[in-house]
Amino acid sequence: MQPVVNPVHPGLAIRVADQGFAAYVWGSDFSFEVNAYAEPAPGLAVADWPLRKVVPYRKCYGIDPEEFGSYRNAADSEIFMAYLDDQPVGHVVVSTNWNGYGHVDELAVHAPARRHGVARALLEVAQFWSRKKQLPGVMLETQNNNLGACRLYERCGYVLGGVDHMRYRGIDPQTREVAIFWYHLFADQPQVRQP
Repeated sequence: MQPVVNPVHPGLAIRVADQGFAAYVWGSDFSFEVNAYAEPAPGLAVADWPLRKVVPYRKCYGIDPEEFGSYRNAADSEIFMAYLDDQPVGHVVVSTNWNGYGHVDELAVHAPARRHGVARALLEVAQFWSRKKQLPGVMLETQNNNLGACRLYERCGYVLGGVDHMRYRGIDPQTREVAIFWYHLFADQPQVRQP
């Protein structure tokens, strides 16, 4: 695949991940600031979701490049890396999910490279990959404490598909983290009616 160059940010290019993927992951900061937990509400814009403010802290889920070692150059998955001025700054791992949608298994951008269109460009590549596979759309999951990601997905045309309040309680019974499932349905596919 030829690099995809972003016309808004000409120094930004997306390429299939290479052998430098692990070194890039270990050398990057994928943390983000949490200052509130949202209560996702179907039919409401993310900006209108009720919030429970917290004392701000940094959150990082910890990314292991070996976890996706078999995804590179596979029939039903791929890893793409974003480069800003030839420096690796982000990645997306995409696969065919069991339900037939493209699945963004992981999307991450190095903290200093945010606000340069990197995540949006990576999402566009995941959508292109999914369309090429003739899948009906793309899905992904984030959490109610990552409001920046929620706003991004909403701006990129994703819709709230579901909320799981129990998903992370096995890890921490007291957690306030809630899983949010987002879907981007392709225009040429039937749309789901909202209740």
